[in-house]
Amino acid sequence: MEKVSLISIVIPVHNEEKNIPLICDKIIEVWNNLKHKYAYEIIFVDDGSDDSSLKILEKLSTADKHIKYVEFSRNFGKELAISAGIFNAKGSAVLIIDADLQHPPELMPKFIEKWEKGADIVIGLRTRNKGEGLIKKFGSILFYKIMNSIGETQMLPQETDYRLLDKKVVIEFNRFTERNRITRGLIDWLGFKKDYIYFNANERINGEAQYDNSKLLRLALTSFVSQSLFPLKFAGYLGIFITFFSGLLGLFIFVEKYILNDPWNINFSSPAILAVIILFLIGIVLSCLGLIALYIASIHAEVINRPMFVIRKKGNLED
Repeated sequence: MEKVSLISIVIPVHNEEKNIPLICDKIIEVWNNLKHKYAYEIIFVDDGSDDSSLKILEKLSTADKHIKYVEFSRNFGKELAISAGIFNAKGSAVLIIDADLQHPPELMPKFIEKWEKGADIVIGLRTRNKGEGLIKKFGSILFYKIMNSIGETQMLPQETDYRLLDKKVVIEFNRFTERNRITRGLIDWLGFKKDYIYFNANERINGEAQYDNSKLLRLALTSFVSQSLFPLKFAGYLGIFITFFSGLLGLFIFVEKYILNDPWNINFSSPAILAVIILFLIGIVLSCLGLIALYIASIHAEVINRPMFVIRKKGNLED
């Protein structure tokens, strides 16, 4: 008898007591209509909820063996909740989806279809988000502009956590040990063969979004630090710029005032000359900080302990 492939569905949860039964019913409904049958498991990760989410998960998991859950001891954040779900998944593919039904579950068959055609990662791209505020929308655009300008890995605008990962991607993802992380950034860093599905995000049915503007700002700052060394090196770049131009200005003043005896009658004052000297010294200090930043960047790369390389597949090699 042919073994049926297992697909794991990971759902991070924080205070989603009203949405959990709804998304469970929707996923089961979608799964029962799949043309290609796969075994499935639904893994909820309770990220320190203080409502009745955990009790509902306990009840659902008792009634249905396909439904499983991981309970955090406190709120660790969505990124780590997703990571915990991926780590505990047993499937040949892992499908990540939010619990608030803004990610349409009816698109799951399309994710699986793209995966069957050879994509290692299938990413949901949000073309429209119903109910999205102007500040959040502008912040998202600004984030991706900055991230793609300074980051080591290019990220497509409107990427979401709604995505499917092949088992080999999951294995490589689980090798990451860094604690301050943005999951989608790490997955993009891995590379692999990608495909995309565009969708309009639904409005949240129940409850309020757990990511307010302050949390989104912290996540953005974490992304800049973890995915780019530019903020660390910025002082060095600024120091080189200041040193170069203040040095040129100082050389001009020296030649014009003390060698040519002020032929253009500019008459640089002593405070102005002192200011140029101080500016030059500040540039030297910032340049030295930039040099130190290069060493810190090397330490940073060792501490986060990312894989040195990622292999997609091998040919004619013995294990």
